[in-house]
Amino acid sequence: MMNRFLMRLMISAILVVCSARVAGQSTGFPQGSKDYTLLDRLEIKAQTDTVLNFSFIKPFQRKWWVNRLELYRAEGSGITLSTVDRYNLERSLMQHPEWVSGDKKALRSKRSLWNTFFQNPAQMVQVDQPDFFLSVNPVLQLKYGRESGFDDPIMLNSRGMVARGLVARRVGFYTYLTENQERGPEVWRDWVVRNRSVPGAGLYKRFKGTGYDYFDARGGVTFSAAKFIDFQFGYDRQFLGNGYRSLFLSDFSNNYLFANINMRVWRLNYVAKTMQLTSQYTRGALDVLYPKKYMTVHHISFNAPKWLTLGLFEAIVFDRMNTLELAYLNPIIFLRPMELDMGSEDNALVGLDAKANIAKRFQLYGQVNFDEFNLRFLRENKGWWANKWAFQAGGKYIDAFGVNNLDLQLEANWIRPFMFTHNDTLANYTHYNQPLAHPMGANVREFIAIARYQPAPKWQLDAKLIGWQQGSDTAGHNFGNSIFRDSDTRFMDEGYRFGAATPVKGLNANLWVSYEWKENFFLEGNLMYRKLTGSESRLMASFGIRWNMHRREYSY
Repeated sequence: MMNRFLMRLMISAILVVCSARVAGQSTGFPQGSKDYTLLDRLEIKAQTDTVLNFSFIKPFQRKWWVNRLELYRAEGSGITLSTVDRYNLERSLMQHPEWVSGDKKALRSKRSLWNTFFQNPAQMVQVDQPDFFLSVNPVLQLKYGRESGFDDPIMLNSRGMVARGLVARRVGFYTYLTENQERGPEVWRDWVVRNRSVPGAGLYKRFKGTGYDYFDARGGVTFSAAKFIDFQFGYDRQFLGNGYRSLFLSDFSNNYLFANINMRVWRLNYVAKTMQLTSQYTRGALDVLYPKKYMTVHHISFNAPKWLTLGLFEAIVFDRMNTLELAYLNPIIFLRPMELDMGSEDNALVGLDAKANIAKRFQLYGQVNFDEFNLRFLRENKGWWANKWAFQAGGKYIDAFGVNNLDLQLEANWIRPFMFTHNDTLANYTHYNQPLAHPMGANVREFIAIARYQPAPKWQLDAKLIGWQQGSDTAGHNFGNSIFRDSDTRFMDEGYRFGAATPVKGLNANLWVSYEWKENFFLEGNLMYRKLTGSESRLMASFGIRWNMHRREYSY
C-alpha cells in the first residue's frame, strides 16, 4: 500500500509540474567529460562568476554551461583565453547545441555522411528543431595492456549508446547504456574479490576466468517547476565537491535511483537529494531481491563574497525494511534534529565545504565531514573511536609558471577510523558493496598531485601521483579500516590512530597521453606504476581508443 501511495504521489507531482509554464530544462554533461577541465579554468579566470562557482554539483547542467560559454566567448568579457582555450570553448558549444543561441551554422560539419549522419561533428544523429532536440551517439572504449608479473592481458571492451533530448525547451531526458567485458589490473581484481563488486558497476558475471562482464545503464528526466527551481528523477551517479575526491558524495559506486530538487537564485544554490540504495549483500546461487536502504542529502552554498563559496552539507542513511521514511522527504529542514526525534537509529552526517578563487589563477578548496563527534574526547586526545571525521584540503593553479594550459592540483584527504560506518551494516555509507564517498573507505591519509597539460588543441597529457597510508586489521580485530564492518565489532573504545593497527603505505603513479583524432574520439596510452608495503611493485602499460565515454581509471 505504501509503495502504491508513493508512486501515485510522484506521478501526480510530475504531472502538475510538467503542466506548468516552465523556462526550460537541461541534462548535465556526463562523468569524465572533457568540458570539466575547461569549466575549472573558466571558473578560476572569472573568479566571481556566481554560476560557475557552483561547479561542485556534478553532472553540471548544460543550460548553465552554454550560457557562460557564450558570455566568455564575446570580446570584452573580462577574462583572457589562450588559443587552446578558445578552441576548447568552440568545441564545447558543438557538444551542447540545444542551448546555443543565434546562428548555429558554425556548429555544422563541412562534410556530413550521406547528409544524415554527423551533421554536427559531435553528434552522430542530431535533430534540432524549435520544439524538439535529439542527439544519439555511439559509445566505445577498447583497451589492451600488460601488467608485470601476470600472463593474462589487461583488457576493456565497452560498447553502447548514449542519447539525450529536449522537448519544447521544457522537459529534458537522457539515456546511456554500455555492455562491458573487463579484466583490470591486480588492484582492480583484488577489489572485486574482497568487496564482491565491480567498481562503478552493479550485477556482474565471470568472463574468461579472470575477467568480468557487466552492464552500465543510466537515464533520467529533468524539468523545471519555476525559473530557478529544477527537478530531476533518474538512475545514475552523482558527485558533490571541488576536488579529485569527494568526502560527501562521489561517483565511484554503482548507479542508484534518485530524485533531486535544485534551486539556484541570487548567490544561493540549494540541492535536496533522495536516493534508493542497495544494502550490503552476499550474492547467492538464486536470484533474489537485494535489500534496500535510503539516503537523503541536503546541501546549501552561498557566494559571500562572490569569489568565496561556502557550503553546508547534511545526510541521513536509513533502513526501514524496504519502506521509505516519509519524514525525510521534507526538503527544507535540518535532518539531525528530525532523526533524534524519531529515535536516532539512523546514520547522520554533517559537513562544511569552502572554495576560494584567488587572483584569477588559483583556487583553494576543502571539505570537512563529521559522522560522530565529541569535543571533550577530542581534547583528551586518547583516540576515542566515535570521533569520526574526514577532512580534505586542496588547491588548483592554472597556467602554472606562465605556461598556457598547464594546470596543477594538490589535494590531501584525512579520514579517521570508523568514519562512514554505523552500528549496523545496513546504515553504513555504502551502496552495492561500494563506498559512497572516498573509495579507500576509512583510516586513511592520502596525498594527490595532478598535472594536466594541453600543448595543442588535440593533444592532452595527464600525470597523477597518489600516495597514501591506511591501517589494516590484525588478528581479526576491527580497527575501523573497513566501512563495511559493524562499528560495534570494535574491541576497545580508545587508542584508534591513523594507520592503526598495521599501517600499509601505497603509491600509485599514472601517465596518460591522448590525441583527439575526431570529435570525442581519442587515441590514448597509459603507464601505471603501483607499489604497496610488503608486496611486489606492478607496472602496467596499455593503449586503446575511446569514443564518447569517460576514461576508466584504477586510482584506488
